[in-house]
Amino acid sequence: MGLKIKYNRTSTIQQEGERFKLDKDSYDLTLFDKGVSGKIPFSEREKGRELTQLVQNGEVDEVVVEELSRLGRNTIDTLTTLKFFEENGVNVVVKSMGNLQSMVNGKKNPIWNLITSVMSSLYELERENILERTEMGRKMYVMNGGKLGRKIGTTESRNDFLKKERTQKIISLLDKGKSVRDISSRLGVSPKTIVKVRKYVLE
Repeated sequence: MGLKIKYNRTSTIQQEGERFKLDKDSYDLTLFDKGVSGKIPFSEREKGRELTQLVQNGEVDEVVVEELSRLGRNTIDTLTTLKFFEENGVNVVVKSMGNLQSMVNGKKNPIWNLITSVMSSLYELERENILERTEMGRKMYVMNGGKLGRKIGTTESRNDFLKKERTQKIISLLDKGKSVRDISSRLGVSPKTIVKVRKYVLE
């Protein structure tokens, strides 16, 4: 039998996670990212990394969280984390949703499918709105005499670009044979950036 793990996160050090103490269920392990901003991707949090490692080692059967939002920086990060758990056969239980489980009797829960697909749709809408607002902002800026592009003298060297943590992640996923579209949705980066990385690496 694999482990049943509870994952908690509070955004400030002051929050002792009092409400977590109301949870009387027993767990093999409780991981608590205390004082960790929700803006930090799940895989970059100390306990998030620890949980990811345990899952990769095949030691986890079930992960329990108070709320879905605990599992990611934003909608896409949460969906990526959930997909990772699913691919590794881990059941996810969300307490605030009436102990909703991602799997029932070893099969994917249809209600869970519905919730995650709604989340995906909301993410797409959110992203389109952001792109639209950004584009409008750029147009207004240019109309008011602004110049787009990097400031003169601030060109990023190829080496600096390749050393970036995000670039390294892209290279690692490209090495695993992942598609541009897959990497783009996993990391939330534009396909253009991924194509640029691939071009640099292959040259």
